[in-house]
Amino acid sequence: MKKGVKIVTIGGGSSYTPELVEGFIKRFDELPIRELWLVDIEAGREKLEIVGAMAKRMVAAAGIDCEVHLTLDRREALKDADFVTTQFRVGLLDARIKDESIPLSHGIIGQETNGAGGMFKAFRTIPVILGIVEDMKELCPNAWLINFTNPAGMVTEAVLRYGKWEKVIGLCNVPIGAIKSASDVLKKPEEDLFFKFAGINHLHWHRIFDKDGTELTEQVIDGLYAPDANPEKVVENIKNMRFLYEQVRNLKMLPCPYHRYYYMTDDMLKEELEAFQTEGSRGQVVKRLEESLFELYKDPNLDHKPEELSKRGGAHYSDAACEIINSIYNNKGTMMVVSTRNNGAIDDVPYDSAIEITSVIRAHGAEPVNFGKFPPAQRGLLQVMKAMEELTIEAAVTGSYDTALQAFTLNPLVPSGDIAQTVLDELLEAHKEHLPQFFTKVEA
Repeated sequence: MKKGVKIVTIGGGSSYTPELVEGFIKRFDELPIRELWLVDIEAGREKLEIVGAMAKRMVAAAGIDCEVHLTLDRREALKDADFVTTQFRVGLLDARIKDESIPLSHGIIGQETNGAGGMFKAFRTIPVILGIVEDMKELCPNAWLINFTNPAGMVTEAVLRYGKWEKVIGLCNVPIGAIKSASDVLKKPEEDLFFKFAGINHLHWHRIFDKDGTELTEQVIDGLYAPDANPEKVVENIKNMRFLYEQVRNLKMLPCPYHRYYYMTDDMLKEELEAFQTEGSRGQVVKRLEESLFELYKDPNLDHKPEELSKRGGAHYSDAACEIINSIYNNKGTMMVVSTRNNGAIDDVPYDSAIEITSVIRAHGAEPVNFGKFPPAQRGLLQVMKAMEELTIEAAVTGSYDTALQAFTLNPLVPSGDIAQTVLDELLEAHKEHLPQFFTKVEA
């Protein structure tokens, strides 16, 4: 590996790829990438060619010795890879729009990683990631898999539990935004603070300490959620709706932005339904934004990441992925928030499940910082959601309709009974092309 690194990015035609390339260029002195392979499918060929040409311009402008390859042949790319990053979307943005629109048409939260839509994204994604793992076992058995395909926590757990692949780390940009937000509130640089995150992907809480060991969590709660607070938006794709200050203060931990779906469900649903009637679902908004981004990327003079990419909703994902790879390659011990195997770091969820937690990243992977037990308010929601994740992953692998219905029934954002079954059936039919594991179960 030390002779030069080979990195493969599956979903290489993504609009995020310029940020990934920028992150590798920035770290080239530490992380000598000799080959970067961008992989996509036939449906993504045009985007791959546009982004790939831009990646080559960025590398040339940086003056680094790195070859950028474009291919639709995943196996060709994976041969002898050192790191594999995954950022793909099965069914493209049209599938996301269905995930959001069908639940909303029934008056249910429609969101790409939460509720019914998030479960269907898992149903489509998990079989594909497990296929990638099988190829890796054959073609690059020593490689690390760095996944930021959503739902990142469930994808990571599927790789660990069903793929039997230990060298995997999942990544989400939400903790990065939370860290930047707290740093702004406290008017202290990030490096002078310690952030202790724990939970699961899109359902974590965190505490904050300064370098003298003083806890600053309540100061940040006041700065973000007191009645007179006016915080900046942390996540582009979630409305900056207020939390109930008294509730968050009682938690004594900072919730992640996605907690609004569980703590403010009715208000979030009302906002989503209003937006759906005016500008469309978030997926439709993103589709329009992506079209404008790719028009920018076509510019033969553009050789750097454009500022407009920050509006896409996934800012910092790719740069964080670069830092994980850098920390593994150089055994740096960087502290990051990632999805990894629990190994007892959180008492309240299964030992072998995937959690999202502050971890030390070294050559052997992510070492989670022990958290212990959650208080009842956090523990109750966490355990329900982890059980829902386990059922969703099982259904994705087995194609069991009954297990999928059980997962729907357990999810707090999906009403139970007939409405759950109706939405499940409509989504299965809408995504039939990408859900072969369910075909016989639906038609039986």
